[in-house]
Amino acid sequence: MLALIAGQGGLPAAILTMVNAPVHVCALEGFAPENIAVDEVFCFEHLAGFLDGLKARGVTQLCMAGAVRRPGIDPTRVEPGSVALLERVMGAMAKGDDGTLRELIAIVEEAGIEVVAAHQIVPELLPERGVLTRVQPGEADRADAARAEQIVAAMGRADVGQACIVAKGQALAIEAAGGTDWMIRSLLCPPERDPALPSGGLLFKSPKPGQDRRADLPVIGPGTVTLAAEAKLRGIVIEAGGVMVLQRETVVAMAEAAGMFLWVREPGA
Repeated sequence: MLALIAGQGGLPAAILTMVNAPVHVCALEGFAPENIAVDEVFCFEHLAGFLDGLKARGVTQLCMAGAVRRPGIDPTRVEPGSVALLERVMGAMAKGDDGTLRELIAIVEEAGIEVVAAHQIVPELLPERGVLTRVQPGEADRADAARAEQIVAAMGRADVGQACIVAKGQALAIEAAGGTDWMIRSLLCPPERDPALPSGGLLFKSPKPGQDRRADLPVIGPGTVTLAAEAKLRGIVIEAGGVMVLQRETVVAMAEAAGMFLWVREPGA
């Protein structure tokens, strides 16, 4: 049986609509997913008991999907069996989000539950490589994509983010804790924009170098396209095999209607 830890955003609902098997839906306390019926709410303070409960239900695989911020941990609520696990998690938090996820994956698999990625369950979430729109990127866009790849790789090594916006070789915005939508919105109403900065540009998104792709793989969807169009970007570039697309047909149609390209780009292309 599959358990889904459903965070926020559209990914958990997309998985549930595409999986033809029973799924035990779980949510971390304080991070309820949108428009999804949740079977179980858990907290980190009871992590050991939560995993034991999953095994007792016959859960053999677990998928983590959707946005979840780092929760605060209340020492007064920690069950005795979870003390050692939480010490490991809190130690990993000092290494950033990627280190924390790696430790959580290790803890789950040590409990005898296989951690699987969303795109392993639903391969259709990863689009085919190439330009999916009739609108094509130009030479300047290809140069900006190469520059953006370098920027996101450097950000990823510092565990900062997975996306940036580049125009004429310049980084106009980079993703941080606020996420991709926040980053794009920062271009819509900047407090003071330098008139020397170029306009337009492209959104680039890819996984962090060396990241465990069973969790926190980047996602775009219709909302991404809407914001990119509002920011008057020329297109969206995502790494082939590394970024999931929700409602792909809708995303492609929206990009074309806005005169934007959607390029599923091979690294280094």
